[in-house]
Amino acid sequence: MPKELNLFPKRNLMRLLLLYFIFLIGHTVLAMDEDSTSTAKKVFVMEIKAEIDPRMNHYVELALDEAKEINADLVIIEMDTYGGAVNDADDIRTMILEFEKPILVFINKDAASAGALISIACDSIYMAPGSSIGAATVVTAEGEAAPDKYQSYMRSMMRSTAEANGRNPRIAEAMVDQSIEIDSISSEGKVLTFSTSEAIKYGFCEAQVRNIDEILLRNDIKDYDIVSYNLSSSDKVVSFFLNPFISGILILIILGGIYFELQTPGIGFPLLASIVATIFYFIPYYLGGLAEHWEIAMFFAGIALIALEIFVIPGFGVAGVTGIVFTLSSLILVMLNNDAFDFSFVKADAIFVAILTTVSGLAGSFILLFIGGVRLAESKFFKRVALQTVQDKSEGYSAASFRTESLLGRKGVAYTNLRPSGKIMINEDIYDAFTRGNYILKDVAIEVISEEGTSLKVREIPEG
Repeated sequence: MPKELNLFPKRNLMRLLLLYFIFLIGHTVLAMDEDSTSTAKKVFVMEIKAEIDPRMNHYVELALDEAKEINADLVIIEMDTYGGAVNDADDIRTMILEFEKPILVFINKDAASAGALISIACDSIYMAPGSSIGAATVVTAEGEAAPDKYQSYMRSMMRSTAEANGRNPRIAEAMVDQSIEIDSISSEGKVLTFSTSEAIKYGFCEAQVRNIDEILLRNDIKDYDIVSYNLSSSDKVVSFFLNPFISGILILIILGGIYFELQTPGIGFPLLASIVATIFYFIPYYLGGLAEHWEIAMFFAGIALIALEIFVIPGFGVAGVTGIVFTLSSLILVMLNNDAFDFSFVKADAIFVAILTTVSGLAGSFILLFIGGVRLAESKFFKRVALQTVQDKSEGYSAASFRTESLLGRKGVAYTNLRPSGKIMINEDIYDAFTRGNYILKDVAIEVISEEGTSLKVREIPEG
């Protein structure tokens, strides 16, 4: 019987098995290496080191969105604030409570008032030596305790936030209400504030630390990458335009541009400059959370009323005055964190800065009009772009419509409204005319006081 043909020798089988095991070992080593790389935690660090207001609200929203985008494993807030607006603190508190990943706060000196509420919303609290947390009583702009309805709202937020994170809600309330007395912790008549050691003792701080690295070490996070949040270029531009000095310059351009455009009707450079300045003025405050829709609408309503008064309604009355009030009020209000004209929690210095900025811009526009305009006409740039030669009659030049006799001292009536330019009628003849800046209604008696080329300067003849 013939021998069976061995098509697959044992030696080849052993080689294949060996290659297979080498492949498995190599794949396992690579996987372990990838796993070791992937175990590095992404730690996202942001700061709350300023007043809690719409700008901080916007900053926190942008920061937490960035943390989501990079899929951060942990967020750490470094805090040092004396508090701020309750409504913005509530928004920040809600964002923190709803964030899917753990958020820790490192109180590096102060977490007062709204800062205490935000800290209690975090999953864990760590404090630097010499730091404090508490004093969450709601106060008005004058520094006095706000009415009880505001205190009640703050107490409920502190209580519910503490409960959500397993902290004593009664202690949280005592940080707001000085009438709450807790044995051996707080006495009646004093708002509760904890030092670092007291906060640790009563469960409002996990540990005393000196820096973020110590926090990570205490949480057994040894392999990590820290990502510090910085504002994007566009957000830095927004912050730049929120500067009161820049706001004042923009107000100057807005008002000056509108005035120049009204003096020289037609869409030109003054109107364009005013529109651009308006955009740069309102958008940063809107993105920063300060400007409300109704405040911006008030500005455009004011401009519309002023235009209506000038071009449609004779004289200058209710519509014009209302338009000016609306326009200036809007420019002031967008800089203030008011709640529909409620300035209870707006600091007096903020109101002063907003009014001063607007008044400075208004005064600057008048200076630009009456002083800068003259200098502009004499500048080299203006002489390059403007016609400087005079086409004198003695040299043979003449206008399309010319007068054969002087009209100086002649009397007539305003054929149209003069604001300050328009047309007049003298002995059934129509002439171009202008005033010294005042407004003259149609059909009012006038007198020619000067001849300026093809136009006449006139004044109103007083009645009687």
